[in-house]
Amino acid sequence: MNKSKILKITAAIGFLVVLFLYIQFFTSNTTFDKAEIYVEIPTDSKYEDVQRIIAPYIKNSGSFEFIAKLRSYPENVKAGRFLLKKGMSAFQLVSAMRRNVPVKLAFNNQERLENLCERISSQIEPDTTKLLATFRDSIFLEKNGFTKENVFAMFLPNTYEFYWNVSAEKFRDRMLEEYNRFWTKERIAKATDLNLTPVQVITLASIVHKETTKKSERPTVAGVYLNRLRDGMKLQADPTVIYALKLRDNDFNQIIKRVLYNDLFINSPYNTYQNEGLPPGPIAMPDMDAIDAVLNAEKHNYLYFCASVERFGYHEFAATMAQHEVNAKKYADWLNTLGTKR
Repeated sequence: MNKSKILKITAAIGFLVVLFLYIQFFTSNTTFDKAEIYVEIPTDSKYEDVQRIIAPYIKNSGSFEFIAKLRSYPENVKAGRFLLKKGMSAFQLVSAMRRNVPVKLAFNNQERLENLCERISSQIEPDTTKLLATFRDSIFLEKNGFTKENVFAMFLPNTYEFYWNVSAEKFRDRMLEEYNRFWTKERIAKATDLNLTPVQVITLASIVHKETTKKSERPTVAGVYLNRLRDGMKLQADPTVIYALKLRDNDFNQIIKRVLYNDLFINSPYNTYQNEGLPPGPIAMPDMDAIDAVLNAEKHNYLYFCASVERFGYHEFAATMAQHEVNAKKYADWLNTLGTKR
């Protein structure tokens, strides 16, 4: 074979090699139509698990495997959440599978720890059971001054950044850090002036949160309850009765618009018509505004309030039982005209 033919064959082989490498490194190797998708690789996954998970999104698995082995990916699989973009080449896909993308984890307005765990588990790897067990770990609770009933107070509604594969323990510890960071010396001093602990402030704030969505009157509502605590009166807060009813029925999806007379006698530590002081823990997750409403409660002489008929969503406040009974009758009559029984 003469030199000319050898050169041509070599050039052809070289061209094919370049073409092959170009296909592997630069041509699109995705099948999805969306601009981008996320894939989640569980903790302790093997390369075979990754292949199975991403298979529906890859056009040519052979190209991906070639690049993956070339870049030692099978021996260095990472758990986490990874962003794949439409049109990525095999080379870019392997690169993407090395970059764990954080989750913007958000929660608010949860009624109890079980609901919160469900919400959290939908955003990170640990499941509801694992999270619940971690949050109620007796050693953790004792070490940090919580109980199973009030540890819910530790979780402050916000948006946080976590890796999807964060462990339940690390998530819990981060929440404790956020809680301790929130309770500055200034806030603790305000709580002390009210003769309340931080957990008690949040417990009272959860009642205020449930009583009204109107931020402008939350400090007034908080003032009523603080006056009652100061005078040794029972809080007699309807939201605690509603919580007790839901807890009894194990149904937190039910809607209770009206508390009936017989409901006031439900046997529950959360029923503040029957028990003095605050309930054992929060009856909801109060927002920051409700917490600050307690810490900066309005000073007045009101001891009673009920929903207003004239100003929907607001309340009528009273310093005497006589005036409160007048307000309460107006509201009860209004409910009756609407036919609201529950």
